[in-house]
Amino acid sequence: MFKPETFVSSIKNLLSHPQIHHQQWRSIVKVRLKWVKNRSLDHVIDTETDLKAACLLKDAIKRSPTGFLTAKSFADWQKLLGLTVPVLRFLRRYPTLFEEFPHPRYANLPCFRLTGTALLLDSQEQSIHKAHENDTVERLSRVLMMMRSRTAPLQSLHALKWDLGLPDNFEKVLIPRYLDHFSFVKAPTGVSALRLAGWHEEFAVSALERCNEGGEMGDEYRQFKRGQTTLAFPMNFPRGYGAQKKVRAWMEEFQKLPYISPYEDSRHIDPNSELMEKRAVGVLHEFLSLTIHKKTKRNYLRSLREELNIPHKFTRLFTRYPGIFYLSLKCKTTTVALKEGYRRGKLVNPHPLVHIRQKFYHVMRTGLLYRGKDANLIPREDVLLKDSENSVEDKEENENENEDEDEAEEYEECGTGDEYDEETSDVEDEFSKK
Repeated sequence: MFKPETFVSSIKNLLSHPQIHHQQWRSIVKVRLKWVKNRSLDHVIDTETDLKAACLLKDAIKRSPTGFLTAKSFADWQKLLGLTVPVLRFLRRYPTLFEEFPHPRYANLPCFRLTGTALLLDSQEQSIHKAHENDTVERLSRVLMMMRSRTAPLQSLHALKWDLGLPDNFEKVLIPRYLDHFSFVKAPTGVSALRLAGWHEEFAVSALERCNEGGEMGDEYRQFKRGQTTLAFPMNFPRGYGAQKKVRAWMEEFQKLPYISPYEDSRHIDPNSELMEKRAVGVLHEFLSLTIHKKTKRNYLRSLREELNIPHKFTRLFTRYPGIFYLSLKCKTTTVALKEGYRRGKLVNPHPLVHIRQKFYHVMRTGLLYRGKDANLIPREDVLLKDSENSVEDKEENENENEDEDEAEEYEECGTGDEYDEETSDVEDEFSKK
């Protein structure tokens, strides 16, 4: 049985060993890698951008005291939602979710409320949140446990709400019921923040450790706990990388470095050492593992960079380790995905929220067939929901694409990834406060 206190002790002893201290400075082969476009993951990011925008608009309509939104109220939300088209045009695309009607007082002012189908889907989503509330609390606790001060600004958590699977208005509907886990505080900068109320040792086990705890990797993991070996990150290189001698040498040297848990205090590690770089890779790996879709925007990570104790130019880690991460530039933003979380373009172990979001997306796409048409032509709620369930089931059964098609043979040099850090920052997602 895994004992966290034993693991923590072994890590501290491991790092204090002179040989390991020397390994912080071991010379790893510097390899200039090329960026390989992954069409499959780009497609996932492209489709889920619209899905996320629709879900956030659904939540905004629910929060509205009137039960609807006017075109004037969301006129400046396009960038906040990450859309490439005006919000009004976006809402009109999906009449199966958003019903348009004239304002009661101003006939020329378009208004939108949720359709019966959207309300039914939302009800199913709330049931999932309630059924998996303990899982949500654990996920949020583990995020805060990785922070240097065990604290995160609420603004940053709001931006990550979709990625972490937090319910809408989580600070009002979830946190007050778990005051033994969380507390509201004022950060040194004066912003409202959420702090971990108490350390939970049972949560301080990373996804990589859990993966190696049993099965074929069990013997290696037991050796790791005794300080006799290290844990290796799963790597899935784009085609052509694995055959390069320099890349193989780099991968072997990197994997030989000690694995530092993202829940460990890293202040004793030299910030310029290779060991600290591997620790940063482990933190990013763990953070992405905690997200529902195993991906997030680069700027959301940037807002937590200091608390996570990762380098200022951390984007270079995504391009330097393409066997672990995939960096996408789709939808006029920078998104990073955990490659091991996907296979053939779909999630390996999808969370129940993913299933309801897939149904939501199917109803969205069905709405394209009825935009601009009489609302009476739109199928009834039960028909739409039945079709969405069948569509999700068929997709899960028949999605047997050739894995070779996942990695597109399109190459662009990106060096160490510094150029991505020069990119103009995205608008921070504060939409949930609207």
